[in-house]
Amino acid sequence: MRHLIDSTDLSVAEIDRVLNLADDIIRDPAAYGDCCKGKILATLFYEPSTRTRLSFEAAMLRLGGSVEGFSSASTSSVSKGETVADTVRVVGSYADIIAMRHNKEGAPRVASMFSPVPVINAGDGGHQHPTQTLTDLLTIRSLKGRLSGFTVGMCGDLKYGRTVHSLVKALSRYEGVRFVFIAPEELKIPRHLIDEVLEPANIDYQEVATLEEAIGEVDALYMTRIQQERFLDKSEYERLKDVYRLDAEKMAMARADMIVLHPLPRVNEIAPEVDADPRAAYFKQVKYGMYVRMALILTLLGIKNQLAPVRTEEPDWVEEPPVCHNPACITTVENGLPQRFVYTDESHTHKKCFYCEHDA
Repeated sequence: MRHLIDSTDLSVAEIDRVLNLADDIIRDPAAYGDCCKGKILATLFYEPSTRTRLSFEAAMLRLGGSVEGFSSASTSSVSKGETVADTVRVVGSYADIIAMRHNKEGAPRVASMFSPVPVINAGDGGHQHPTQTLTDLLTIRSLKGRLSGFTVGMCGDLKYGRTVHSLVKALSRYEGVRFVFIAPEELKIPRHLIDEVLEPANIDYQEVATLEEAIGEVDALYMTRIQQERFLDKSEYERLKDVYRLDAEKMAMARADMIVLHPLPRVNEIAPEVDADPRAAYFKQVKYGMYVRMALILTLLGIKNQLAPVRTEEPDWVEEPPVCHNPACITTVENGLPQRFVYTDESHTHKKCFYCEHDA
């Protein structure tokens, strides 16, 4: 049994097979209309969502399956104190596959440790969002014709943006990809992604503060909103919320074949006038998301694209420090969940939380 918790849980070859299956579904969706007949998808959404939850539900329904679940933690037994581990063990008795969104980082990882059925991470706090990454990859490949040899600009909230973190990890495995990170000092790309992903692979990257500095050199521009829900200090959010705005004037500085992506929802970071520009791809991106989730469901259920089981060695757990200091980590709210840390380097000088990957 395989899960999708991190964007690197699938190999590049496996990702390409999922994307190829999505392409085939796009060409002939009727051929897949009964593939999941009798199968149930459980959507466990502890945090509000429109696109991701409805996209998963639409994907399963279009495959002929059915859906159960909840769209708010307040309507589930979580409000009574039930743990993630117990929830997935119960829900896994009813459903064949689970899609989970949680406001705490590492929650889907915990779910995968206890679930009797495949678990898909549909977003965990500011940590990861691997199915959005598959959506982004399918969109880029469909519109640009490749996933290698291009420059991608990432703009906005790069610190808390889980879609950015997942996409950086995924694209870093393709040859000749270059990154331009556009963010204020307070929202820069997390250092651990540079230290653990980009620099070990000798991937070219640049950090700039303004859109004007980068927009003319990128093949794809990935816009993100400044996420109010991730800020502990609301005054900081108010100061930064309108720092970037993509409009017609800035689009005039971009390449004629550049594409604009956005995981949505948007607030003020893309002016409505950009919607009419043929380079605006964010609403096409939404449709690609449904198709790639159809392909992923079929793959994890073993109906198409049989995946080889992954043999994982038990990590060498570290007992110190005794607690994770990330206030958004799942260990801050799950009673009885063991604190686990793993080394991030061969010299055993740096550690990170096994669940949320926050530096110890």
